[in-house]
Amino acid sequence: MELQLHVYQLKTLIKIVKKTYRDFRLQGVLDVSLNSKSYETVHNRLTVEEATAAVKSGDGLQGISMRDSDQEDD
Repeated sequence: MELQLHVYQLKTLIKIVKKTYRDFRLQGVLDVSLNSKSYETVHNRLTVEEATAAVKSGDGLQGISMRDSDQEDD
């Protein structure tokens, strides 16, 4: 937890988590199963990392974000 992710790692993980979550929802997995403690932990960590990266670099992650999980980031 004390190590920060590199911006490239962060962008990649955000895309993977959002795509996986979206795909499972489309396949009919219940929200109770999707919003587990593990998912919440990963989501919170990526949100904190995203905020830290935005403060440090100033330009943010160039349109990639953990919010708006139903929107596609291309």
